[in-house]
Amino acid sequence: MIIVEDVHKRYQTEHGAGKWVLQGVSCTIQPKVSVGLVGCNGAGKSTLLRLIGGVDTPNRGRIERRCRVSWPMGFGGGLQGSLTGRQNAKFVSRIHGHELDIPDRLAYVADFSELGDAFDEPVKTYSSGMKSRLQFALSLAFDFDVYISDEVTAAGDASFRAKAATAFKNLASHAGLIMVSHDEGTLKQFCSAGIWLHHGQAQWFDSIDDALKAYQESIAT
Repeated sequence: MIIVEDVHKRYQTEHGAGKWVLQGVSCTIQPKVSVGLVGCNGAGKSTLLRLIGGVDTPNRGRIERRCRVSWPMGFGGGLQGSLTGRQNAKFVSRIHGHELDIPDRLAYVADFSELGDAFDEPVKTYSSGMKSRLQFALSLAFDFDVYISDEVTAAGDASFRAKAATAFKNLASHAGLIMVSHDEGTLKQFCSAGIWLHHGQAQWFDSIDDALKAYQESIAT
C-alpha cells in the first residue's frame, strides 16, 4: 500500500519559488492495483511519479510506502554518467543485496535492454531512449511490489516496445503498476484505475476509463 497525504510540491526558479505543481494531493493505492496518471502537460504527473518513487520529496505532506517501490522506469536520474551500463547495473545489484548473483543480474539487464556493445560504454553517451531501456531492464531485474513507469513504453523500436508490453502484462499477475503515458490505449491496456491531476489537485477513479473521460471533458470546455 502507498499512502499519499496532503502532498504539496513546487520548484525553485530563478525568480524564487514557482507555482504549486501539486497542492493538497491525497490518495491511497492498494496492493496489486495498476493505476494510470492522467492529465494535461504540466499537470504534475511525472512530479507525482517521482515523489512516489522517492527520487524527489514534497514541500509539505507525506508519502508512506508500505511496500517495495521501484524507481521510475524511464526516468534518467539515478544513473552515474561516467560509469558504463554494466557498471551501473553491478552497482545497483550490490545495493539491493545481490552480491552473489551479480553475473545473472547483469546478463538479464544486458539481454533485456538490447544495448549491445553500448552496455559497456559510459551512460553519458546514451540517448534518452537508451537510458530508459537500461532503467527499465534494471527495474525488472529486481522484485518490487509496485513498479512505476514514465512513458517507458515509448522507448526503443517496435520490437522493444512489444517486449516492454509483454513485461508489463506479466507484472500484473504479482505486482502493482503506476504509469504515466500520453497514449490512452497504453493506459487502458495496462491500468485498471486512474488518478486525474488537474490544477494541482488529484481525483481517484476506480476505472481508468472514467479518469480519461474526466480529463477529456476538462479540455473540451
